[in-house]
Amino acid sequence: MRPPVTSLVTGAAGFVGSHLCERLLREGHQVIGLDVFADYYPRTIKEANLAALRGVPGFRFVEGDLTRLDLAPLVGEADHIFHQAGQPGVRPSWGKDFDVYLDCNVRATQRLLETARTVGRVQRLVYASSSSVYGETRDLPLCEDSPTRPYSPYGVTKLAAEHLCSLYHANYGVPTVSLRYFTVYGPRQRPDMGFYKFIRAALEDRPIVVYGDGEQTRDFTFVEDAVEANWLAVAAPAAGQVLNIGGGSRVSVNQVLATLEEVLGRPIRREHQPPQAGDVSHTWADTRRAKEVLGFAPKVALREGLAREVAWLKETLER
Repeated sequence: MRPPVTSLVTGAAGFVGSHLCERLLREGHQVIGLDVFADYYPRTIKEANLAALRGVPGFRFVEGDLTRLDLAPLVGEADHIFHQAGQPGVRPSWGKDFDVYLDCNVRATQRLLETARTVGRVQRLVYASSSSVYGETRDLPLCEDSPTRPYSPYGVTKLAAEHLCSLYHANYGVPTVSLRYFTVYGPRQRPDMGFYKFIRAALEDRPIVVYGDGEQTRDFTFVEDAVEANWLAVAAPAAGQVLNIGGGSRVSVNQVLATLEEVLGRPIRREHQPPQAGDVSHTWADTRRAKEVLGFAPKVALREGLAREVAWLKETLER
């Protein structure tokens, strides 16, 4: 009888990471969840993300810092590594906090890759990259060969870590795959992210802050679709590749708010403020390569995904 597959998930207490751990357990994997509980947002939120995982057979949680922890014992157990950990946020990445982004996004990734190179039996290392690597561009839709010109320090660190994955694959054969997420949303979304702030403000009858005129567009990706891409990346012949993971449609902020009004059944008040440094005007993913290589196709449409996030946040706030 073959032993169960073991997956190491960094950032396991986070938004995407906690959903991914649940999916891997359903697929029969043994899961080691690693998280440092960084103070970017409250620990209580991350503990709530872990609530459905605690005590589940096959799940083990380790609290630790990727930049300090001896990674060899954990990597030595892992057949697959899903590197979801990192310091998020475009707007806070300027100024004195840039050191945190260097440590959490670049140095942590290098340590994980170096350990995977020298220890264990890793069959796939999936890195959570970001559409922020493209920066401000009119080259739409964005394909993986589009120029990468990050528009924020955050984007610079995500691209640097992505390059490290490619280098470790090219030089040492570490079987990396980098997934460029396009604006992931859904239940457990971080409280600093747009949809969370929009929905909470609307539920509390406060005006929603819109930066700029609201005509900036994004390719919004439901969290289950992002998790599915990670799952598909394990078995596909994709080592060394970089792939766009998007939701399949380009939608303006104003269109999002109109859809949210339909879901809530009432109008939403808006408060416009100047655009923020580092925020790009448009993103839109060309996902043809992900479809060819992984068989990936997004399944959750924006209205359905928004309704599911609204239901989750209502329940969360009531608790």
